[in-house]
Amino acid sequence: MKTFIVLETRNNNLKAVSLELICAAKKYNDNNICAILVNESADNFIDDIKKYGVNELIIINTTEPMVTSTNLTEALFSLHEKYQPNGWIFSNTVTFKDCATRIAAKYKLGCVTDVVGITDDGLLLKPLYSGKAIEKKQILTNGFVFTVRQSCFELVQQPSREMQIVTEELGLIITKIKVKEIATKIKEGVDLSEAKIIVAGGRGVKTKEGFEVIKQLADKLGGAVGASRGACDADYCDYSLQIGQTGKIVSPDLYIACGISGAIQHIAGMSNSKHIIAINKDPDAPIFNISDLCIVGDLFEVIPILIEELSNNS
Repeated sequence: MKTFIVLETRNNNLKAVSLELICAAKKYNDNNICAILVNESADNFIDDIKKYGVNELIIINTTEPMVTSTNLTEALFSLHEKYQPNGWIFSNTVTFKDCATRIAAKYKLGCVTDVVGITDDGLLLKPLYSGKAIEKKQILTNGFVFTVRQSCFELVQQPSREMQIVTEELGLIITKIKVKEIATKIKEGVDLSEAKIIVAGGRGVKTKEGFEVIKQLADKLGGAVGASRGACDADYCDYSLQIGQTGKIVSPDLYIACGISGAIQHIAGMSNSKHIIAINKDPDAPIFNISDLCIVGDLFEVIPILIEELSNNS
């Protein structure tokens, strides 16, 4: 039996979470892993996925872009019925969570979303109550579906001796949804969802202009810029930077929270960060309760000192 994982790419570059899916599959129960790639060439990253132990790569070609979960799921239905895999593993994005639950419902498979770990005995770990508790879940159906939160699985290379490549020509995928236009918003800098270092600003930044110091520190560290919902609501920055329960869920190596009080909704989106530094004028700010290093002070005084020190040591 095979475990299917769906590779996630951007501009024909493999996203790091795709490699985590391979490692999650191996840790769960299966060394017979089949990767799925939709409407793209694998030339740029085929060696990478072989290093992590993929046994087979299926490249799906369709005559229209797979830009909605509806037509993407229809394509995956075709693969499921032809190959009858033991299970599916997806990244925990909006699109792929929709695909995962649709596949689970159609084929009556047990499904768990937002998995952050797997125990040695195969239990799936899922955060509850905004990360305050961890639930252990077991899938009892013959097949399984689950989604993996990014940056939660260690990348361990286990090269496969050989990898079979198969192409499936699916042609036109007929759905009730038709895409007339695709508009892409160009983002500069490091991708927030994959960043190893994130500098995030909250209401304490005070103005849109005040957010510039956050960007300067992020640039100096080679990291990405994030924000609390409060900062986005106040129009200090774009909502694409929002981190939290209703924004992006991130797990960087280093998270620097600047002027963020630490509401539970924000903490839910970044509490899995490996190291957390908080800068806040309020010594009783809740963000300090989860921080490894707490700096009580004005971010507009502290951050320029950090930037200067980084410049002196670079």
